[in-house]
Amino acid sequence: MLLTIFKSKLHRLRVTEAQLYYEGSITIDEELLKTANILAYEKVQVVNVNNGARLETYTIPGEWGSRTVCLNGPAARMNTVGDEIIVIAYAQMTPEEAVLHRPQVILVDENNNPLN
Repeated sequence: MLLTIFKSKLHRLRVTEAQLYYEGSITIDEELLKTANILAYEKVQVVNVNNGARLETYTIPGEWGSRTVCLNGPAARMNTVGDEIIVIAYAQMTPEEAVLHRPQVILVDENNNPLN
């Protein structure tokens, strides 16, 4: 049996852009993705702290060090520039793996710079 376990997250990112007429996904600074152990094109859940909206999408790496967080396509209607969001990645694990797993939590400041 496999369990779905919280793998890692970027906590309280600020949305820097919203591109409605893009095909979809969330673009995140590649450095932030690496710091949180989230891969390019990995499925993630996006939770909007300001309005409670939740959505699932996949990541696209943005320019390294840019601190870009851009909601693309229909997700742009659920998030506004300046909103705080949490980006969460999950992993499938056996119960034995899950017991030993500790998630990676990256807190950021108001400019999307990692605090830890």
